Amino acid sequence: MGLISNFLHRKQKKEQLSKIGEKSASVVVAPSTEKKTEHKVKLTDKSLAFKVLVKPLVTEKSAIAEHGNKYSFVVAKSANKNQIKTAIEEIYGVKPLQVNVANIEGRRVRFGRTIGKRNDYKKAIITLPAGKSIDIHTGV
Repeated sequence: MGLISNFLHRKQKKEQLSKIGEKSASVVVAPSTEKKTEHKVKLTDKSLAFKVLVKPLVTEKSAIAEHGNKYSFVVAKSANKNQIKTAIEEIYGVKPLQVNVANIEGRRVRFGRTIGKRNDYKKAIITLPAGKSIDIHTGV
């Protein structure tokens, strides 16, 4: 009895999906008149851009520096300036003017009696040309 009811249930689901597909195929959407300014880039599996740029560094100091077209990122420790520059070009579609890199040593911290240390990381400060910007705050 369980096999037959399972078979009928699957058949009903397929019929519902096919009806939904027919309805959505008949809908016509008018093209928008606005120009899209976003840059879409197809990244391949061989691209190392997402391994080079770990995450954007969102702090008060970096938010103030964004007014001068300077954006901060945490990057891989093994990344050099050329790799960071090409990663920014691939992901955001903007060619940076300058890339500055700093190795940041983790601070010593205490949690009660135990003494520890935060992780070391590499920070990259990217300077973009005038009039160009990237949106790093979406999804943060």
